[in-house]
Amino acid sequence: MTMLEAARTRLSGWQRAAIAVGSAVGSIHNPGRADLIAAMAETTSKSAFKRVLERMKTTPEGRAILLERPRIVSSNIEHIWDLPPHTFGGAYASFMRSRNFSPDDRTPVRFLPDDELSYVVTRSREAHDLWHTLFGLNTNLIGETSLKLIEFMQMQLPMAFIMVGGSLTLLLNEKQSKLFYGHYFPWAFQAGLQSTDLMSVYYEKHFHEDIDDVRRKWGIVPAPLPPKSNQL
Repeated sequence: MTMLEAARTRLSGWQRAAIAVGSAVGSIHNPGRADLIAAMAETTSKSAFKRVLERMKTTPEGRAILLERPRIVSSNIEHIWDLPPHTFGGAYASFMRSRNFSPDDRTPVRFLPDDELSYVVTRSREAHDLWHTLFGLNTNLIGETSLKLIEFMQMQLPMAFIMVGGSLTLLLNEKQSKLFYGHYFPWAFQAGLQSTDLMSVYYEKHFHEDIDDVRRKWGIVPAPLPPKSNQL
């Protein structure tokens, strides 16, 4: 039994439906609950993750990731803390350090029995903060909502669509909604669409490269500054 298999639970159809509904309602009202967001993703997005898996198999880097199953955890990326700030790895380390985040804090997969699919979900979670770094997005509500839209454009996850809709309906005030729709939505929609398949990128092999170079290579356009330079 692998480490990814150890914590997983098989669900019946009604159990999966109950968890999907409960986690969706809970995560929309409490977007800081990573465990609820993770449960919603696993119970609503299996087909989408299968499509991501099949897409990864079509590229050399994607196949290497699936074969080697690298993990973005502290013990594997200790060297990035010493990289210059202009590098991809250095920028990611600065992002994590400034927020007191740890790469080891991601919720483990619990409700997907397939080992290969479970790894894809784990990889997507561990890449989340890398995407924050690459797209230059903050971790506030507008930043997270923008990234969820990018995730939807990249992976077509129902969970991401639900979170975007929930944030816009229940959590963003009128001023924030106006800013998101008028400024961030069109950028995030296009940014997610035009970027390379980011789940097929072997990030660990590019940490030493200049962050602007990898952005250009992967077709990533960082988030524009909001009006009056009130950065979010």
